[in-house]
Amino acid sequence: MILKKLAVPFAFAAMAGAAHAAAPMVKTQAPGFYRMAVGDFEVTVLSDGTVDLPMDKLLHQKPEKTTKALGHSFLKAPVETSVNAFLVNTGAKLVLIDTGAGGLFGPTLGNLVSSLKAAGYQPEQVDEIYITHLHGDHVGGLGVLDKPAFPNAVVRMDKHDANYFLSKANLDNASAEAKGNFQGPINAVSGYAGKVKPFEGNTELVPGVRSTSSYGHTPGHTTYVVESKGQKLVLIGDLMHNAAVQFPDPGVTIDFDSDSKAALAQRKAAFAEAAKQGYWMGAAHLPFPGVGHLRSEGKGYKFFPVNYSANR
Repeated sequence: MILKKLAVPFAFAAMAGAAHAAAPMVKTQAPGFYRMAVGDFEVTVLSDGTVDLPMDKLLHQKPEKTTKALGHSFLKAPVETSVNAFLVNTGAKLVLIDTGAGGLFGPTLGNLVSSLKAAGYQPEQVDEIYITHLHGDHVGGLGVLDKPAFPNAVVRMDKHDANYFLSKANLDNASAEAKGNFQGPINAVSGYAGKVKPFEGNTELVPGVRSTSSYGHTPGHTTYVVESKGQKLVLIGDLMHNAAVQFPDPGVTIDFDSDSKAALAQRKAAFAEAAKQGYWMGAAHLPFPGVGHLRSEGKGYKFFPVNYSANR
C-alpha cells in the first residue's frame, strides 16, 4: 500500500517533466520597445529588428584588428546589428525619429510598426517624423508606393539629403547597383504628398526637439536633440555603427559614409561633447535600446548602456 501511494506523485512528476520537455521552442523575441523619461517628455525606443553586417569588411582598418576588437566584446563578424528608432511624446506632439527599414532590407527588419503598437500607440497618432538621413534602413518604414504607414504625419529631413536622395535625375543617372539607394527613399515618401517638408540646418522643429547638422555620413545627415527640464538626449543617427570598435577608436570609419573625413570629424565632436556634458546619447545601431552615457577612457571612450528600469 505504501509503495502504491508513493508511486502516484512520482508518476505525476514524470508526466510533468515529459510535458515540459515536449514544449516547442519559440525562437523569437518580444516586441522591442523601451520607455524612459527625459524631463517631462516620454521617449520610447522602438526596435525595427536587426541585420547582420560584415564589420570586418565594412570598417576601414585591417580586418584582423576589427576581429580582435569584436572578440574583446565577445562578438564576431558578421555582427547582428540593431536598427533603432525613437518615439518622443512631448505631451503636445508625438514625434518619431527615423522609421526603420520597412521592406527594404529583408525579413529580419521591418518590425517598427509592431513595436510601436506593442508600446501602446497607433501609427495614426504620429504627428511628425524626423529622418536622420535617407538611407533605406532609416526611411524605408515610412511606407511604399503611395501607402503611408503614418497617414497623419508630416515628414521632415535636411534639404541636402532631400535634394540628393529624392532626385529623379540622380536616380536616372545612378548605376544599376546604386539605383536602390534612390528608389527606396523615393518610394517611401511617395505617400506623403504635400507633407514632406525639408528644413535647412539647425532648426527647432517643435518645442524641445531641434535638429543639428552633422553632415558627412550623408550630405544632410542630422542629429536630433531632445531637451526638457534640464535633461537632454542627443540622437546621433549613423555617426557610428559598431560600439565594440568605434568607441575605443572613434577614428575608424565605414564604407557607408559618403564623406568619411567629414563623418569622422562629426563622430569625434559628438563623442567628446557627450562625454564632457554627461547627457544621454542614443544611436540607430547601438545594441537595443541604444541609449546610454559616454565616458572618456584612454584615447577613446567607454559606453554605459541605460540601466533597465521598470518605471520608465
